[in-house]
Order: sequence, then C-alpha cells, then structure tokens
Amino acid sequence: MTVPTANPRPDSEIERVLVVSAHPDDVDFGAAGTVALWTKAGIEVSYCMVTDGQAGGFETDRDRAEMPLVRRAEQTAAAAQVGVHDLHFLGYQDGYLEPTQDVIRDITRVIRQVRPQRLLCQSPERNWSRLPASHPDHLAAGEATVRAFFPAAGNPFAYPELTEEAWTVGELWLIAHPEFNHYVDITDTVEQKLAAVMAHTSQHADPGTLIPRVRTMLNHNAERAGFPESHYAEAFTVIRLG
Repeated sequence: MTVPTANPRPDSEIERVLVVSAHPDDVDFGAAGTVALWTKAGIEVSYCMVTDGQAGGFETDRDRAEMPLVRRAEQTAAAAQVGVHDLHFLGYQDGYLEPTQDVIRDITRVIRQVRPQRLLCQSPERNWSRLPASHPDHLAAGEATVRAFFPAAGNPFAYPELTEEAWTVGELWLIAHPEFNHYVDITDTVEQKLAAVMAHTSQHADPGTLIPRVRTMLNHNAERAGFPESHYAEAFTVIRLG
C-alpha cells in the first residue's frame, strides 16, 4: 500500500519527541542526525530502548553477562553526542522480542510519561531491499510502538493499571519503512551522528570501513531527496493522526 504524502508539523510546533528502538545503536544509524537538529532547535528528545542488545557485538571472549551494562553505557554516551539525556531502558531480551501486551504496555507508559508530540520508531513492515534493517526485533519493536501510538497511549481505558494520564501523540515517524515520504537534510549535524554511531565501540569489528559506508548511504538519501550535491540526509515515513 502506498504511504500518504508526508505532512509533518513544523519543528517550531514540537516541544517533545520520543524515540523508541529495539536495540542500543538503532537510533544512531537511523536518525541521530535528525535528532541532533531537533535538540539544537530546543526540542526535548527522549530515548526508549526496548532491549539491552545482549546478542550484539563480535568479541567471542566477552562475558555476555556484561553486555547489558556495556550497551546501556554506550547508548548513553551516543545520546549525549546529539543532545539527548533522558533515556528509558525497558530491559527486554535481545533476539526474543515480540509485540506482546507487556511490551506495548511498557512503551505506552513511557509515552504517557514523556508526553511527546512526535514519536519516532522502526517500521513494523519488512523491507526486502534492506533486510538487515528489518531485524525481527526491529519489526517487533515497531509493531509494539505503533500499537502504543494508536490506540493505547491516548485511550484512558487501555492498561488501567498504569497511573500515568493518557496522551495522544499525533505524529509518527518510521525508520527503514519500505516506502519513504520524507527526508531531512543532516549535513550540519552529520559529524554528531557519526560520533554517536562510533560511541558503540563494542559493536564495530572494523570501524575503519564503517564511516565511509554510512556516509555513502546518507549521500544516496540526499540524492533521492534532490538535495544539493555532497549533502547528507536521513529518510523517514511520516504518518499523521487526523
């Protein structure tokens, strides 16, 4: 199904944004340049990490019991690179994530706590042209977040065990959806994005090749968007409620 034309609210009308992602580092690869633009504009951005990324990394001799703390620390450092200091870690198991009622409820709780006007998450739809971006945990986190976005967070009768007041977000941004409808020029914040990506040191077996690959991807996004040559862009699918 073709996605509707993007109609995001102007950033000047946005006070708070919540980003939900399956693993530490997902937001940095997908949206950190845009997040840096938002925080520079005075928007408060919060992160919610659904799993601790326990199955990530490449070090065979690493004690896997250490990974949750390692990855939380790396994500905290990465977030600081783009002006984010409010992080919520839900602590689910990497590789086992499903859009269960518990997960939806926990994301709903964070939405009601943060009270964002804009919610950013991974797409719940598999992108066959970029299959690694459609990791099963990404799909599960995306599905759970979309269900929390509508109808759960704004329905006062959903999850009555929650004490937080219901909150309707109104605007959803998806990462890695099969069809993009909105591009953000991040040329001015690309170095912050790259610093955030590199903060996840436990995940980079060959860091020397990583930055050129990320730059190439961002250049291609800018070309598709029709931005000037040598610019960088991040791609999204934006959905409005009402």
